[in-house]
Amino acid sequence: MRVEQLELSEWESALPSDGFEVFHLPEALEVLDRHVDAEMKLFGGFKGEQPIALLPLFVQRRSAAMAVTSPPPGYNIPRLGPIMMPTSPKRRKQEKVNREFTQKVLDQIGPDIGLERRLADVGVQSPFADKVLDRLDVNSRLMLVRIICNTDYGDPRPFVWSDIDVVPRFTYFVDLSGGDTDAIKQSFSKSLRRDIRDAEDLDVTIEREGLDGARDIYQATKQRYDEQDEPFDPTWAYVRDLFESLGERARAYVARDPDGEYLTGITTLYSNDTAYFWQGGTKGIYDGTSVNGLVHWRLMEDIVEGPPVESVTKYDLMGANTERLCSYKAKFSAELVPYYLVESGGTAMDAAKHAYRLTQQG
Repeated sequence: MRVEQLELSEWESALPSDGFEVFHLPEALEVLDRHVDAEMKLFGGFKGEQPIALLPLFVQRRSAAMAVTSPPPGYNIPRLGPIMMPTSPKRRKQEKVNREFTQKVLDQIGPDIGLERRLADVGVQSPFADKVLDRLDVNSRLMLVRIICNTDYGDPRPFVWSDIDVVPRFTYFVDLSGGDTDAIKQSFSKSLRRDIRDAEDLDVTIEREGLDGARDIYQATKQRYDEQDEPFDPTWAYVRDLFESLGERARAYVARDPDGEYLTGITTLYSNDTAYFWQGGTKGIYDGTSVNGLVHWRLMEDIVEGPPVESVTKYDLMGANTERLCSYKAKFSAELVPYYLVESGGTAMDAAKHAYRLTQQG
């Protein structure tokens, strides 16, 4: 296998027709390259001229250490990680592609980001170095790796064999492939169907809006995080650029009262397979009735009847790793789907992860 670092145009040509996340799209990666304070590196694995594996990485350099992430933290990206496209259906050959590509990328990244530099040789006492030097032997080498894999990547063992920890995570997928909206709604819990029916009787509008609607959703989401004293790092400039760059692959569904006041909303992003609940969903009440379930339902109806990409067949609800959200999300009769968090382990890495703010994802 030949592993190369790709330009964005080469990445676009190598991207398969399915099995990837919305942030694997070149339009999304181009926005990240502009906004993320890290160097974007796009790796491709090839058999001859045939692309068989892809992996976007973001390298953040500090005086004492380097962080290698996919996705970069702080940009509201649920998953990224490797894409495997083996040409053979045989399990042995699929595992060989996965193992060889993973190892070759790690081999390339290590020397490139200074894996062989010792902390004792740094000579600069930055705030970051102050946090980690007292936790580390001065002869240690420090490279932080954090990859949140996409749901189609089902074999993280090559990372385990490279002494990197792997932890399972979960999301919820609502299957919309049947095309029968009545059957889909009937699969919801009785209480959710009642909430949707009650909201439909209200004098409330739920419309697909443009950038102004996306901004209202962003502001409401940020306000909710502030109220809960939780960090919400994405800037409006980043969200705006992503929404505009994705075009029809980004939609904002907004619920408003009879006076046009914002109640709640959801920004959805679309890959070739999946619609993603990206931002919003803050609690919206009108006349004592929640309208959140109806917003979810309206966008699911659109996925069935008129998606921006015809091959989209599922809706990713997110939230399966947060216990307080699970009882509500489970009402949609969604499938619990695993994915994997891959990260450097050991107590020596803890302070470094906090310094890079890597503990806020996954």
